[in-house]
Amino acid sequence: MTDVKPIVTRKGQENRSTGQSGGAVRISGVSPQHTPAQKIWFGKVSNEPGYRSLPHHHGEAETGGYVLQGTGRIYFGENYAEHVTMTEGDFVFVPPHMPHVEVNMSVTEDLVWLTARTPENIVVNLPDVDDSTLEGYRRA
Repeated sequence: MTDVKPIVTRKGQENRSTGQSGGAVRISGVSPQHTPAQKIWFGKVSNEPGYRSLPHHHGEAETGGYVLQGTGRIYFGENYAEHVTMTEGDFVFVPPHMPHVEVNMSVTEDLVWLTARTPENIVVNLPDVDDSTLEGYRRA
């Protein structure tokens, strides 16, 4: 037998000491920071209307996301010229080491998504880019 038991992280008790990247705010519900988890980071990412992350990547981590609310876009590729758009109910996979920018495409509604990473929430921030390089993006 083991003494390890299921751990519940209650609303409002999420861990906020995880890696951040500008306007994309990450909190974890399951992570090595506050549970016995060793190989997964699972949390919520939110972008206020018109906000975006800094350019970044997640090192060796594979990332899966699920959009709970809003419309998001991930810019990637050379000069962040390519993008994928996601809306409520969509899943997204971001490969390891892929530089990208996460954007809330709405200037009135929040973007909220669940994110899981292995082995941890690695965030490597990169030099910022001008908003005008992100096709279709505008701030609130």
